[in-house]
Amino acid sequence: MIGVIEMPHTCAIEIFYSDEDEGFIAVVPELAGCSAFGETEEEALSGVKAALGLRLDTARKEGREIPEPGGREHLRDILAGKGVPREQMA
Repeated sequence: MIGVIEMPHTCAIEIFYSDEDEGFIAVVPELAGCSAFGETEEEALSGVKAALGLRLDTARKEGREIPEPGGREHLRDILAGKGVPREQMA
């Protein structure tokens, strides 16, 4: 499942089932390391939304640059198989 969440910062969120972890993992491909785990898709989505909010709040407080959201455009790239440029994954 891939979707776009409209928040103050629009990001694509991908949710997938992990056999290894026996649950769902939600990731924000635009923000390396921004992810969450849940026993259900809803739990994973809720967790990643919280993680995204905390990450953005922390970046603002510390004066760090927040990348421009790709949102729907990024989602179109993912669905077209273009993925995330390697430099954005660091």
